[in-house]
Order: sequence, then structure tokens, then C-alpha cells
Amino acid sequence: MTASFGAVVLSTPDPRELAAFYGELLGWTTVSSEPDWVRLRDPERERPGLSFQREPGDAPPTWPARQGGVAMQAHLDVLVDDLDAEAERAVALGASVEEHQPAPGVRVLRDPHGHVFCLFLPGS
Repeated sequence: MTASFGAVVLSTPDPRELAAFYGELLGWTTVSSEPDWVRLRDPERERPGLSFQREPGDAPPTWPARQGGVAMQAHLDVLVDDLDAEAERAVALGASVEEHQPAPGVRVLRDPHGHVFCLFLPGS
């Protein structure tokens, strides 16, 4: 078997709550849900997926990065066709927009548990 990309896993104090946010944001369905682990997938395909693992001490990263802050090791990029409308929808679902925005065509937000994610337009 060759290797293939299966999923991204986000640590969070509440996997079910964070999975509900991303499920609504992406239109993905819950494949499995346990108190310490939830997995989502696109209804059109099995993989890659997005999973959430309980980590009670999870701390949100510092954005933008600065000396002494919590380092961000990864973030999600979400392709959208209308940046303003999708940012507004994400905020209505519980996200917050970051003050620092690095480039046109990209909007940096935080999910309800503080993970940084970006909405971006094609070509950005």
C-alpha cells in the first residue's frame, strides 16, 4: 500500500463542540463521536477528514507569532468563493476575526476554541 493523507487532528478541551463548529462551517458530517474523539468527513468522500481529540490543557497559539508566545504548528486553509460572506457566516457560527490580516484575498480567523484558520479566495 502507498501512503495517503488521512486527516488533520485538532486538540481541544471539547471535541464535540469544536466538531459541531467545523461541521457547520464546512458542511461535513460526523463519522464517529466519542467524548474524547470526533471525526468529520466531506459527505462526498471518505478522506481526508478532520478529527478532534480531547486535550484539556490545549492553549491557543499566538498570532501573529512573537517571542515567548505559544507557537502555531499548523492551521487550516478553507477555500471560499465569497470572502466577506463566508467570514460573516463563520463569525455567526462562533469564530472571531483576527486584527492582523496578512494579505488581500485571505481572512485570518479563530475558531471558538482559539485555533487559527484562514478563509481564502482561489488564486490567493
